[in-house]
Amino acid sequence: MEKYGKEPKAETVIYDSIIIGAGTAGITSAVYLRRAGKTVLIFEKQAVGGQIVFSHKIENYPGIKSISGGDYADALYEQASALGAELAFKAVTDLSVCPSKSGIDKPGIFKITADGKEYFAKSVVIAAGLRHKKLGLPEESALAGLGVSYCALCDGAFFKNQTAAVVGGGNTALSDALFLSSVCKKVYLIHRRGTFRGEERLVKSLSHKPNVEFILHSEVKELSGGQSLTAIRIFNNNSGEYSELKTDALFVAIGQKPSNSCFGGLVGLDDDGFIITQQACNTKTDGLFAAGDCRQKQIRQLVTAAADGAIAAVGVVEYLNRLDGD
Repeated sequence: MEKYGKEPKAETVIYDSIIIGAGTAGITSAVYLRRAGKTVLIFEKQAVGGQIVFSHKIENYPGIKSISGGDYADALYEQASALGAELAFKAVTDLSVCPSKSGIDKPGIFKITADGKEYFAKSVVIAAGLRHKKLGLPEESALAGLGVSYCALCDGAFFKNQTAAVVGGGNTALSDALFLSSVCKKVYLIHRRGTFRGEERLVKSLSHKPNVEFILHSEVKELSGGQSLTAIRIFNNNSGEYSELKTDALFVAIGQKPSNSCFGGLVGLDDDGFIITQQACNTKTDGLFAAGDCRQKQIRQLVTAAADGAIAAVGVVEYLNRLDGD
């Protein structure tokens, strides 16, 4: 993906907007802003597309029958680049409001520090996404998208009438298992403790599903498979014994981590570290917006990320119009 990046303009240039993150939300914002004639710089620390790059196949995005995560990411980049958005592979480490720096003395200008250099913009869209917590097993990365998934809503349909396992004990794991129970012929729910942390109503619903089986006091220790996942090895914490479970899919639902710590001074964060926004994706700081998985929301899908990106961009344009009219 390095072929996409290039060094941004001189540090004294003030962009209309800087976007932090080149996933679906960030790229959508860039597309809308460029179509509105605004100058845009996107910072991305890893790869265009975000987590979706690791998806073997996408079939739940309107208008696209089927596409790989890699091809989808390429299309995102090509669209934004063709419209003139700049993209740089740099990690953002700080965000602040800078009233005066390097001859820039207009109040309200944002200063973004990325890889030790400073950049300036009239507005900022935070679309930093999140990271799914992983099991940390040696085979996990190789089998990601080949049976190992972190999103049941995204990938569950690929395993219709097959066997699936879910690992986790919170609401996400319980909801994933409930969703999969209507798709898969058999669903195993694996949790390291004897009781679940999630809501009791979800536990009760699952307990009445004939194709759902709880495997408690257990942890996944090993993944097996070549071209795709075929089995998992489980350790029972009570008995100290190992067992093998044949499964076509493993959905890991042990938590998500947003990367919002360096923005906390300018935005409100909830208890889980997600950015608190209003309906227009605006934060408590004027001119600062958040879009996509990094913000507090109920559903995290490609379509909701795209919607956030568009909403945030419209908000940025309205903000810039007000700013330029002052």
